[in-house]
Amino acid sequence: MSTAAPTPTPSPSPEPASAPARGGPLGWLRRNLGSLWAKVWWFHSFYALGLGVFIVIFAQKGFDNARWLTLGVGLVWLLLVLAFRFFGSGRDQRLETKGAKVRFFVMTYVLKNLYQGMLFFLLPFYWKSTSLDSDNRWFVVVLALCAFLSTMDVIFDKVLMRWRTLASGFYAVTLFAAANLMIPALLPGLATAPVQLTAAAIAVAGFFTMHVPLRALRQPRFAALLVGSLAAGMALVWAGRAVIPPVPMHVAAASVGPEVLPDGRLKMQVTSLHTSLVDQMYAVTDVVLPGGAGDRLHHVWRHDDRVVQRLEATTERAPGPRGTLRLSSRLSASQLPERRVGPWTVDVETADGQLVGRARFEVIE
Repeated sequence: MSTAAPTPTPSPSPEPASAPARGGPLGWLRRNLGSLWAKVWWFHSFYALGLGVFIVIFAQKGFDNARWLTLGVGLVWLLLVLAFRFFGSGRDQRLETKGAKVRFFVMTYVLKNLYQGMLFFLLPFYWKSTSLDSDNRWFVVVLALCAFLSTMDVIFDKVLMRWRTLASGFYAVTLFAAANLMIPALLPGLATAPVQLTAAAIAVAGFFTMHVPLRALRQPRFAALLVGSLAAGMALVWAGRAVIPPVPMHVAAASVGPEVLPDGRLKMQVTSLHTSLVDQMYAVTDVVLPGGAGDRLHHVWRHDDRVVQRLEATTERAPGPRGTLRLSSRLSASQLPERRVGPWTVDVETADGQLVGRARFEVIE
């Protein structure tokens, strides 16, 4: 009797290889949020964002606290220099041992807290000095983005603190913004333009010293490079001063009207009026100067974005926060254009052409 051949046992099919991680932002998020440790850090990021909101509220309590920024920017510079000296930059960054990872973690944790304290402290001052319908709103957008990134632990640790150029650029922006505020707090009464030029020089020096050791400045070529960098940075800020808010100065109130009371206040504040009522116009603006009255301020009357008159406003003390001045100017009938219908603005500007704030109104037919 023939026996049937045993049925061969099918060999197990090889398991399919795991699909490669998807690229793009979603894939990046999956890889970084997959572990419990990463989730804890994301939770900490949202906590840091909430702490930043608290600092914004604290910053409203006074301009004098800006002096403490000096300590913050100094500590950040020291920690960044040490971090890249000990651990390297980019692909050469050395975090192989557990001890190195712990030291790197401690440094970045302190840095993030310092950045968060400074950036969220700066935001309300720049916000008040910004005119949202002008070019200087973009500086506040950049500053807000920096503040947000300082709370995102994964981005800060794995991107910003991996590359020396990114870290030093981030620091230079923060240093420039902080110096604009802390210089008037330390040396009140300075004009805005020299403060911003000094802040630019400080920021360039901070960036430079993170890439070139101080001892290298003994060599003429590095000293010349530093001088050239300082001059370029100051020239760039001077050319782009229209996009930099003139902190800490800001307009608390601005209005226009056809008549004034004997005490200098407007009889009525208008945003729209008929052309028959426009035979003269007055502008009254309350400007807060917590860093001292270092600038000469003007009222610039514009119609359809064209300058009609640039008037040096009369000033007097006004009720409000310390350093509040009331600026007034009058546009007479002889100074008004024949065609008056359309949008008007009265800008408060420094003698160097920086916008402090504005009032808007429209003349209708």
